[in-house]
Amino acid sequence: MTHSRRHFLRTSAAFTLGFSGLHTLFGCKQADLPNTRTISERFGPMLPDPDKILDLPEGFSYQIISRKGERMTDGFFVPTRHDGMAAFPGPDGLTVLVRNHEINLGGDASDGPFGPGNELLSRLGPNDIYDAGNDGEPCLGGATTLVYDTRTQRLESHYLSLVGTLRNCAGGPTPWNTWITCEETTRRAGDRCAHDHGYVFEVPASASPGLTRPVPLKAMGRFNHEAVAVNPASGIVYQTEDTDDSLLYRFIPNQPERLAEGGRLQALAIVDQAGLDTRNWEDQTVTPGAKLATRWIDLDNVEAPDNDLRLRGFVQGAARFARGEGMWYGNNAVFFACTNGGQAKQGQIWRYVPSIFEGTPDELSKPGLLELFVEPNDPGLVDNADNLTVTPWGDLILCEDGSGDQFLVGVTPKGAIYKFAHNAASDSEFAGATFSPDGSTLFVNIQGDGLTLAITGPWMT
Repeated sequence: MTHSRRHFLRTSAAFTLGFSGLHTLFGCKQADLPNTRTISERFGPMLPDPDKILDLPEGFSYQIISRKGERMTDGFFVPTRHDGMAAFPGPDGLTVLVRNHEINLGGDASDGPFGPGNELLSRLGPNDIYDAGNDGEPCLGGATTLVYDTRTQRLESHYLSLVGTLRNCAGGPTPWNTWITCEETTRRAGDRCAHDHGYVFEVPASASPGLTRPVPLKAMGRFNHEAVAVNPASGIVYQTEDTDDSLLYRFIPNQPERLAEGGRLQALAIVDQAGLDTRNWEDQTVTPGAKLATRWIDLDNVEAPDNDLRLRGFVQGAARFARGEGMWYGNNAVFFACTNGGQAKQGQIWRYVPSIFEGTPDELSKPGLLELFVEPNDPGLVDNADNLTVTPWGDLILCEDGSGDQFLVGVTPKGAIYKFAHNAASDSEFAGATFSPDGSTLFVNIQGDGLTLAITGPWMT
């Protein structure tokens, strides 16, 4: 039976009342948490999928819209290791999806877009690929673009849009309809690579096939990039870093919407708490729900040939985080995941509310606020959240990247947690959750299986 909106609102209200103290609960040790593996069932329990791909609540369905190894419209192959992704409005009501591929050096050529033996590489011009390598083996990471019609639930076309990068993990959409893709590596030019890596690249969200000229945005820093989020009010870009001792960065562009024109890179610090360790690994340094006033530290030598940007920033007083990963702007805030934060190292979700004077000299008069939104410390609730997105009705959807069974996990604005989908195909991580602009379709990847899925059903819209 399809659940009604009234049922959803009634369920939501019940769990809001029942878990109004949830932030305090999340500060407890794992042994103090309730035995239940699901705090809230906003959409009802998941039902087994007879095809053993994706378990979903009643009323929801999915279809696989893209598989690794398929021929795309431009003749190239769908690369493997689907990762971060975002959806954009396209022409004539279509949706444009831009999708990352987290391919590192040393993989098989068939993992990439050029086929076995890289036989299609000869189709590229010298300006089409960022790093063709020094030994005839190109870097195979990058991005692909899918054009999808949510009215018919049909894939219209798909094509290669960026190539020659490494470990394109996550990234983020911009308000000016581009995708920023991030390299999760700091590999230097050497015996295999012709160029340094560890940068971000900008890819237009276009329905027309064509490769983006791969220009590294070096002023945004060279480090183990993970994800970005853009504040539409200011054009400032926030960035996470996937290391155990990472920083949270922001980039203030010299010209809004023109990131290649350069700008200032800064790291987040807490007012009157220089070098705060937010990881909570040993002591509960940061309490869930507490709001911390922030300041931002200017960074220099941001291309960091020694991969020491986070170390220098910490010495200057920046806060330290536990593997910053997924990030998204929504609900007038920047949400980001720290995958192994918390005493049980099961992950944290943070919320940063920018200052009304963000990035200006008046900022310290009313600073931005950082809040530890949830810290479950229980893999039965959230098992190492990675990518995340904000839903059209204000919940978060988290992509788990832990051990064993993997779920899409929802978090309400009040902090109640619910399981929405289960990977019934494998123990691979989910990645790239993003909603279509019309709110009808949730797209998500199952990375290890090389699948992109479109999920529809009775959303709370």
